[in-house]
Amino acid sequence: MANRSPQTVTILLTTFNGARHLGAQLASYTAQSHADWRLWVSDDGSTDETTAILRRFERGPAGQREVRMMQGPGAGMAANFLSLLQHPDLPDGPVALSDQDDVWMPHRLARGLDLMNRRPDARPVLYAANTIQTDADLSPRRMQNRAGLRPSFANALVQNIIAGNTIMLNAAAMRAIRATMPPRPDVPFHDWWLYQLLTGIGGEIVFDETPCLYYRQHHANLLGSHRGTRASARRLRLIANGTYGSWVRQNAAALSRVTPHLTPDAADRLGEVLATSGQGGLPRFRSLRRAGVFRQGRPAAGILSLLSLIARV
Repeated sequence: MANRSPQTVTILLTTFNGARHLGAQLASYTAQSHADWRLWVSDDGSTDETTAILRRFERGPAGQREVRMMQGPGAGMAANFLSLLQHPDLPDGPVALSDQDDVWMPHRLARGLDLMNRRPDARPVLYAANTIQTDADLSPRRMQNRAGLRPSFANALVQNIIAGNTIMLNAAAMRAIRATMPPRPDVPFHDWWLYQLLTGIGGEIVFDETPCLYYRQHHANLLGSHRGTRASARRLRLIANGTYGSWVRQNAAALSRVTPHLTPDAADRLGEVLATSGQGGLPRFRSLRRAGVFRQGRPAAGILSLLSLIARV
């Protein structure tokens, strides 16, 4: 294949039995004002019409653009996305992560590229678009409110504030990720891991307050919205049953494999978190305080202190 422009965006899409909404997502790619893109798809063993829809898209609406399909690892969404990010043949350049059931606005790629290109080329940048959350039929519900969020490694160690379907990465970020990330990292969420990795190596997080995609909420979403009564109840269940704490420990263990690549400050913070991993009481409380970790918002900060005392983080 001929050499492509540095501004060719590789869309990374993972699929699994997504036939119901996939067509709308694919159509939104072809409506992009930035038309220079290629599509890489990793399917995790769909048994519905997903692969047939993708093949029809490849033969028709995609035009002359590259559409590459491959078999996923069959180990969940995080492993599927990370397998794409680590694929040895993945072209150099910016990437955009995509879920199978959203709809992109026409400026989604162009705006992400514009904001990333305002930074120095050598700086790893993770761009996170804003979204309009909708119901299953794409009727708008609300726009995501991220006012006051402070992205940092200290926050990333205990909280994810970035949704994977909003992420774009510049070429420098992709090169850093591929040089840093261990093979098949055992992490619960790819977006949380990317947030940790980029802030840990000194990269920049760029939040865009302009909505760029419709984020479809439906019963099959793994986590879905972070707002509302149901979301709050779900978080409480994850805390009470120890799931949240296991995620924090799992991420920290994965990060320990990349410590040489972290900034000195990030390595020190991670060391404090690892020092009392699995413990509770005052040792854990003091360790997390020395690490300076925090969750966004005053109530969340107080909850984190309590969780450390009762060995839930």
